[in-house]
This record gives sequence, C-alpha cells and structure tokens, in this order.
Amino acid sequence: MSGNANSGRKALPGNVHLLQGNRSKKSSSELVDALRPPVVVPDAPDHLTADALTEWNRVVPLLEAMGIICELYRAPLAVYCQAWGRYVHAERKLAELGDAELVSTTPSGYKQIGVWLQVSNRAAEQMKTFAAEFGMTPSAINRVSGAAAQGDLFGYGNEAEKKQGAGRFFT
Repeated sequence: MSGNANSGRKALPGNVHLLQGNRSKKSSSELVDALRPPVVVPDAPDHLTADALTEWNRVVPLLEAMGIICELYRAPLAVYCQAWGRYVHAERKLAELGDAELVSTTPSGYKQIGVWLQVSNRAAEQMKTFAAEFGMTPSAINRVSGAAAQGDLFGYGNEAEKKQGAGRFFT
C-alpha cells in the first residue's frame, strides 16, 4: 500500500517557502495567498467618536466585500476612522467660525494658518495615508488585492441569479 492523504511530510507554509528562496518553485500567487489572513470583520474600538464610528460602519462592509479586512487591521482602520472624525469636527468648526479663522495672527504679529485649519489639514493627511493602505484611493486600489467574495466568483448580481447559476453548469 502506497499511503494515504495523511502520509508524508506536511506542506510548508508560504512564508517558509519565501524564506528558503522558494526551492519548490511555487507560483507567487500560491505563496502570497498562503500568507493572507482570513477575512474577519473586527469589532469597532470603544474610543471612536460618533463621526469616526459612522465612517467605520460605512467602510467596513466595503473592505469586507473586497476581501481586505481582518482582525490584524483593526488598529490602522481605527486610526483612519478617527482621523475622519477629527477632519469632520474641524471642518464643522471652520464653517461655524467663518473664513476669518483660516488665518490667525501670532502675539508677535505674524500671520499663520488658523488652528482649526491645521487640525483639518493634518487629519486629511492621516486619512490619505491610511486610506492608501486599504486601497481606498484611486491610485492605491491597484496595489491592494483581496480575495473575491464567494458569491462574486461567477458574476451573479442578485440572489435569483445565484440560484439559477448552478443550473448553467450542471444540467
């Protein structure tokens, strides 16, 4: 008897193949997919502001559909959402105070960017940085790849097409 599925050596994980120079000549997609964490939606952190939580609830389903969210990404996603919350707060404050607050004068008489505009600009930069990590900008979307959702493998648009779909292949 020559063996069964349980005999022989266990397959090495993708990261070990990469560390050893990929002697087995596996394709890069096999190795990278082996390193990809499973798609799991993390819980929103308790410290998020109301605006940040709204952004979390908007973005998380989209990232899940793209297959690029997991427990590991909770912290950077929270930073992105919190930056969004700060940005919204600063923009509301600027609208409330008017254009006069865009520039302020220092005690020595110099003109400088207003405090709320500085907060808005810094939050926008943080959002841009973290949004790019998740592929949420037009230029970054090509650099981020995720697993296709199971229902999207055959391009079905709705539940009725999914039910019909099996009949297209197995008659």
